[in-house]
Amino acid sequence: MDDDDRPRLRSPEDDFGAASLLASESLDGYSLEELDARIALLEAEIARIRVHREKSAAHMLAARSLFRPKTS
Repeated sequence: MDDDDRPRLRSPEDDFGAASLLASESLDGYSLEELDARIALLEAEIARIRVHREKSAAHMLAARSLFRPKTS
């Protein structure tokens, strides 16, 4: 079996998927307009992630309060 056919072990950088690839990509070939468009897209994605995180945090808080042991 070739090394290319074997499952690749995940590294900590892989845990963030495409974001890890973006962070290591060379930006030298992009024009100013392309860089501006990329910044706008990434800022929109950051906003989407923040909204999702807030919803997840609220859900976890609700679950914790529901299943918290009752004190007398």
